Amino acid sequence: MSWTKPRILEWLTSKNISFEATMVKATLIDIVRQHKQEHCDKYVVDEMAAQHGIIVLRLSPYHCELNPIELVWAQAKGYVARNNKTFKMTEVKKLFEEGLQHITPEKWNSCVSHIIKKEDKMYGLDHMIDNVTDRFLINVTESDSDDFLSDNE
Repeated sequence: MSWTKPRILEWLTSKNISFEATMVKATLIDIVRQHKQEHCDKYVVDEMAAQHGIIVLRLSPYHCELNPIELVWAQAKGYVARNNKTFKMTEVKKLFEEGLQHITPEKWNSCVSHIIKKEDKMYGLDHMIDNVTDRFLINVTESDSDDFLSDNE
């Protein structure tokens, strides 16, 4: 929706998708949505992974707390912070590489397990919030307001 109408027209034209230039933006967006999947960008890494029976899982860009690489990154940075004596870039680079060497498969597994527990907790909280908010929904109908009026008259 953030695209301008000329940008939408340009995209549809570049994909040889039929449209009328007089269509309103909302109609053009609907056409884009219908064809978006077949024309979406393909990544080499996805194609390489598919050849080996691997599916690439994309993580939400707005939930870094659910990405185990963040925990690994913190461990590597912590190693640099604890061992940095000169504060020179060559030393920092060397320490960072050493820090990465300390990230064992067991540490990776621990980070992934931690994230899975966090996901499970968030999933449970999501259901709990849904259950609580569902109890607070009040349906007001015309007959309800009539009952209220008649009770107070």
